[in-house]
Amino acid sequence: MPDLAILTFGCRLNAYESEIMRREALNAGLADAVIVNTCAVTAEAERQARQAIRRARRERPDARIIVTGCAAQIAPERYAAMPEVDLVLGNEEKLRGESYAAAFQSLPRPHRLSLRSEEGRGAAVAVGDIMAVRETAAHLLDGFAGRARAVLQVQQGCDHRCTFCIIPYGRGNSRSVPIGAVVEAVRTSLAGGCREIVLSGVDLTAFGADLPGRPGLGQLVRRLLALVPELPRLRLSSLDPIEIDDELWRLIAEEERLMPHLHLSIQAGDDLVLKRMKRRHSRADALAACERARRLRPGLALGADLIAGFPTETEAMFEKTLAFVTEAKLSHLHVFPYSPRPGTPAARMPQVPRPIIRERAARLRAVGKKQHEEWLEAQIGTTARVLLEREGCGHSENYAKVRLASGGEDGAIVSARLTGRSGDALLGEALAP
Repeated sequence: MPDLAILTFGCRLNAYESEIMRREALNAGLADAVIVNTCAVTAEAERQARQAIRRARRERPDARIIVTGCAAQIAPERYAAMPEVDLVLGNEEKLRGESYAAAFQSLPRPHRLSLRSEEGRGAAVAVGDIMAVRETAAHLLDGFAGRARAVLQVQQGCDHRCTFCIIPYGRGNSRSVPIGAVVEAVRTSLAGGCREIVLSGVDLTAFGADLPGRPGLGQLVRRLLALVPELPRLRLSSLDPIEIDDELWRLIAEEERLMPHLHLSIQAGDDLVLKRMKRRHSRADALAACERARRLRPGLALGADLIAGFPTETEAMFEKTLAFVTEAKLSHLHVFPYSPRPGTPAARMPQVPRPIIRERAARLRAVGKKQHEEWLEAQIGTTARVLLEREGCGHSENYAKVRLASGGEDGAIVSARLTGRSGDALLGEALAP
């Protein structure tokens, strides 16, 4: 029987939006279709998306293929020109049921709408001006039944212009979901079986700057925890270390339901590289944020995004980033080999040779792997509260992966004695309630 498949590339935000797209497309009656939700962070992400589109057409020759996401928003003509593609949707259009209904309810494959009348062929394209979007609707997800964790988008877009980043042109300017709508979305997810909510956004620490009264991320977290006392666990996605507000720092120190795990957008550990990236923090600022977090919340785990081989990066500059990983005691790394994005200032800077970029990325990952393993080993013999997500596996408060010897129900939060390690996971035994 024909079905709807969604192929998601990139960040947690894309994964969240794919759930909305699935619901909206199904409600519009769309079936026998493949929706490809693309990412534009790296050239490799775009290559993988194009490869997936071609594979989808080979495997499902009669299915409608819809391409959306950041890469499609930034360069819709590139995907409209692919013979495999039927429809290209922008990042705003992909969240609307009418985008799917209007295009295909009366349009059987393999007929194609033509955007380019002079050519007389090509995919249909519905991609608006993302910079003109001023609001982010709160899409209340009701499809999380049976899932232990839900990612909730509370902020969209970015007002910063880091020299390496194309994402603002795919996501638009920063805009926030009103706090009341966030509270209702959290309640909806909890009613569907979730026990942990992850607040997510393109630039999460920019939350609230566009709302009346300019509430910060800290105020959102405080009010959410106060208004939804039945929420057991709240987690935050990537944060800009220089933009963490004082109220959020207080909550990190005092609020047990806010999980002791922060992932920071650091990108580099050398001041000149950070300046050329047009970041808002220095190396000292980033180290100070890490030290403050650990001082306020002993046992807190820290992760970071890091870019290897940024243009003009010398070996000495890279060594400072490498040293930062150990100085900051980072246990979770997301390492990105630098990839030039056309239209960004960094793409016009003197480039580091690709073999050197790959080698530096490998060295960063190796240090990160070593630190992650040491971090896991240090927790053996302690007790943790584990949210079970699937077949006795889950995550502790500080985001360590844990496998229990005896299973438990998905969605349960259990106390467990951590007894050993297997690869990148800790082994545990559930304690009696």
